[in-house]
Amino acid sequence: MKPYNKNLKQASRNLRSSMTDAEQLLWQRIRRKQILGLQFYRQKPILNFIVDFYCPAVNLVIECDGGQHYTEEGLEADQNRDQTLSELGLLVLRFSNHQILTETHAVVEQVYWSVQQSLESPSCGT
Repeated sequence: MKPYNKNLKQASRNLRSSMTDAEQLLWQRIRRKQILGLQFYRQKPILNFIVDFYCPAVNLVIECDGGQHYTEEGLEADQNRDQTLSELGLLVLRFSNHQILTETHAVVEQVYWSVQQSLESPSCGT
C-alpha cells in the first residue's frame, strides 16, 4: 500500500458519498473485483492527494476528469500530480467524464488492458 494520509480521511469519505455520474458509472464496472479479480478502492488518499480509484495490486490510479481539469491551471496541477504519483511507481490513467459517460466500454477495456499488462510485467507489485 502506498503512503496513506490520515488527514484526508474525512474528505475522502465525503467524496465517496458525492461521486459524479461518471465516477459512479466507472465504479459500477470496476468494483467487486470485476477486473481480473483485483480490488479497486475509490477516493483513496495517497500523499496529499485523493485519487478517484486505486488498485494497489498493480499500482494503478484512475482519474475521472471534469471540466476544471482542462483549464491551464488544472492541466498544470494534474501534470504535477501525475509526476509525483509516478515517482511512487504508480501508473495514472486519466479519462474525461464525457469519455466515461459516452464510451464506457472503451474506458473499461483500457483499464482491463492496463491491469493485464501490469500483471504480465516482471516488476508488478514493487
